[in-house]
Amino acid sequence: MSLPIVSIVGRPNVGKSSLLNCLAGRRISIVEATPGVTRDRVSTTICLSEFDDETPRFVELVDTGGMGIEDADNLTEDVESQIRFGILTAAVILFVVDAREGITALDRHVAEKLRKQNKPVILLANKIDTHLLNTEIGELNRLGFGDPLDISAKENRNIDLVLERLNEALKHLPPEAPHEPVLKLAIVGKRNAGKSTFINALAGEERVIVSEMPGTTRDAVDVMIDHNGQKLMLIDTAGVKRTKKIASDIEYYSQHRAMRSVRRADVVALMIDASEPVSQVDKNLAGIIAEEFKPVLIVVNKWDLAKDFASTEDYADYFAKTFPSLAYAPISITVANKGTNVHATISLAEQLFQQANFRVTTGQLNNVMETILAKRGPSHHAGTRPPKIYYTSQVDVAPPTIVCFVNDVRSFDQSFQRFLVNQFREFLPFNEVPIRLFIRQSKSGHDRKTQKD
Repeated sequence: MSLPIVSIVGRPNVGKSSLLNCLAGRRISIVEATPGVTRDRVSTTICLSEFDDETPRFVELVDTGGMGIEDADNLTEDVESQIRFGILTAAVILFVVDAREGITALDRHVAEKLRKQNKPVILLANKIDTHLLNTEIGELNRLGFGDPLDISAKENRNIDLVLERLNEALKHLPPEAPHEPVLKLAIVGKRNAGKSTFINALAGEERVIVSEMPGTTRDAVDVMIDHNGQKLMLIDTAGVKRTKKIASDIEYYSQHRAMRSVRRADVVALMIDASEPVSQVDKNLAGIIAEEFKPVLIVVNKWDLAKDFASTEDYADYFAKTFPSLAYAPISITVANKGTNVHATISLAEQLFQQANFRVTTGQLNNVMETILAKRGPSHHAGTRPPKIYYTSQVDVAPPTIVCFVNDVRSFDQSFQRFLVNQFREFLPFNEVPIRLFIRQSKSGHDRKTQKD
């Protein structure tokens, strides 16, 4: 079963995103004074019952855009569609109003929409940062949802009461444990590469807004899907642009969340627009992914616009030269707006996840090392002892992390280390994922016997 959905609804700029961040205990939605920042449905899983001894109750908490906003990029209908879906799928609705401003025409508009749904609605009078306003919220009960609960998402005021109200509203439902995703896949790329279209093709619905207008996606949006019986999380990110072209705080925080999504992902899909030359933004993203040692696949999207001008082999050669730090990364060719190859791309991401989490025994690794050293050993530099590798061990996964204990680290330069990593890819089941290699000085003054697991 799916977790019950709790949707946060209200007019623009009443503090919906601040409330989601407050209830989640971390920054998820972008918070900005500019109305209309949130466009897509931004969601996270929270626990309602951890404050008592009851069985923990989890819900999917959803932040929606401001109802009634006129979007500056002509996305008003798309935003409203996302809000409608958030309301229709909700088990409980948190109706947020700005207590300092009283009832506005837009608040009445929202209330009218919610009354037609015949669903539990909890009215929250937000932005009560002092007790002085408590006597001024009585008029809000005219919205038709009873006395409001006065809160401050900014100051974390009465948030425990919100959790209690939600728990009470959902007590008729059996508690469900959250479905932890087997794999988290972040989709990153420059603006308008087709990331949101790719997500929607896999989700089978308009889960995120798609527009020809660059920069439509602002928050990092987590979308859970079923793939071959497994729960996977797709992370749609804002399109990245050159830093010096970032024009606002909204764009800054969008890019910051995109970079954070790379760090929290298990696998990254670097999406390239096949209809345009690879840009400096694409190259910078490749460098960041390489620095994070994340398994990555290069997704060449909009192939229908390029297939008459180049072959897949041409692209493979082109990327090998353009992204040398990702030379090991596999390539997937897609047409996201037609659904072409999108599921095969997910299967490829799963394979990379398995490679990154594979562990070889110390015995197997040292046997491979003997084979490698028979092909080429480290150079003996003047002033150093004749180089020797005592033994090698894999100490971690995701990424596969290998440590070589040697007699003198000075003999194992970067050139030989690159050779070792490339050879590990040839002989070990890590041929398409990054490998982290450490050369460590052995504490022992004599040769150590090869250890077997």
